[in-house]
Amino acid sequence: MNAPASSASSAPPHLGRDLTLYLLARFALVAVIAAVLTLVGVPLLVALLVGLVVGLPLGMLLLRGLNTRVTAALAERNKHRARERARLRAELRGDRLDPESTGAAAKADADADDSADDTGSGDGADDTDSGDGADDDSGPGKARE
Repeated sequence: MNAPASSASSAPPHLGRDLTLYLLARFALVAVIAAVLTLVGVPLLVALLVGLVVGLPLGMLLLRGLNTRVTAALAERNKHRARERARLRAELRGDRLDPESTGAAAKADADADDSADDTGSGDGADDTDSGDGADDDSGPGKARE
């Protein structure tokens, strides 16, 4: 039996570094805005709130390159995980897949999962309303009628 790939090998080599840099840069941007507002005389809590509101969209503009790298690395990691999941499912079914066909198998598995989620049993067993229009209220008011 093949040894499973480690979770560290599924991530692109610089994902952790880029994600950490992006997160720290966003926090630093909020801190700088809050510090400038505090120096001007704005109360600290208000300065932090304004820093958050202004810093989030400003960070998207100023840190666009880093955001693009993080997004691309996450997309690559997700592709790798989908390939590994398809390979594992095929192995559990007893199929043998070529490494090149794993991508197509991942898409087929994802499509099969989506169609299985969309189709129900159709028997209506989970419906709470019987549809006959009768109320199930058997309270004291119903017993006197």
